[in-house]
Amino acid sequence: MAAFASRRLARWIPGLLRNLTRRRLRRWIESVHDVQSMQEVVEFYMNRSIRTTTWGLSQDGLEKFQPGKAHVFVSNHRDIVMDPAFTNLLLHRAGFSTLQIGVGDNLLKKPFVADLMRLNKSFIVHRSLKGRELLLALQLLSEYIHHCVEDSENVWIAQREGRAKDGIDRTDPALVKMLAMGKRKLPLYESLAGLHIVPVAISYEFDPCDEFKARELHEVRTTGSFTRTAAGDLRHIAAGMTRFKGRVHVAFGEELRCENEDAEAVAAAVDRQIIRNYRLYETNYRALEILLDEGELNSPALRQAAAGRNVDIRSRDLFDRRLARVEGELRKLYLFGYANPVISRYECEAGAN
Repeated sequence: MAAFASRRLARWIPGLLRNLTRRRLRRWIESVHDVQSMQEVVEFYMNRSIRTTTWGLSQDGLEKFQPGKAHVFVSNHRDIVMDPAFTNLLLHRAGFSTLQIGVGDNLLKKPFVADLMRLNKSFIVHRSLKGRELLLALQLLSEYIHHCVEDSENVWIAQREGRAKDGIDRTDPALVKMLAMGKRKLPLYESLAGLHIVPVAISYEFDPCDEFKARELHEVRTTGSFTRTAAGDLRHIAAGMTRFKGRVHVAFGEELRCENEDAEAVAAAVDRQIIRNYRLYETNYRALEILLDEGELNSPALRQAAAGRNVDIRSRDLFDRRLARVEGELRKLYLFGYANPVISRYECEAGAN
């Protein structure tokens, strides 16, 4: 939080800045008495984050929705906190009810964090349970999500467990099955239809955790595993809040037409909307161009896509400067993290033809 207030001062006078930040937080927390007052605090910091860490926040698709009709927004997942936060802010600005947000229990190791999440209309998605306990927790979760929608409360949930560290957005069919569990007596498609599911694609011109993600993927590839820690999660949360993101765009898709009993087919329908609606930036095309030039990819169609873009000089130059700081062993993974959304778009469109 001190770094969020001022990254430069956090380097020069960290102790003093921490004390000042602690006092400011205490004043803010004293003003929080309920969900409404908590969300006012969050809105203040979100507006500040947009001013200081982005080149702008935009959206498309919200004009299609009717006030008073709730939806389950199934989103791709790039940042732990900022994905639902940006989506929530855009809904609020457009006059829609704010979100009930699904949060993994791995982020709630400290009780005070869990309490703050609940104050911000978050509910816990249990991932650490096993066997019958997990089944019962998923049943309860699904029933709660159905209750929210019936009570005109919008819901946000990620399309799969964990962020898409490689830039490939894929919906887990297990999520689809969980969403349907709340109305087990109904066919899957009918249960899902009652949730008014809307796929959401959020894109960051610059991923604030791009190096972290490349390092994690590298560790998995070289050692076979990656050990998550509470401290690491908090570091990623802080980076997502404080580091530069360039332009951020949230695309709200069409309400899903649930006519299929196959969870994998439903997941694929969500994926198609997310991939097609995902806003591609110069950073995505620049990464693809470099991979093609270095022989990591060999595709005339992808080269044509990269060559046919209108080059954004500002974005390209900043991307090149950031790439120059990336360690050699992480470079390829870093580039694919940005290039994969273009590759996914090409594959999606090729499959439709």
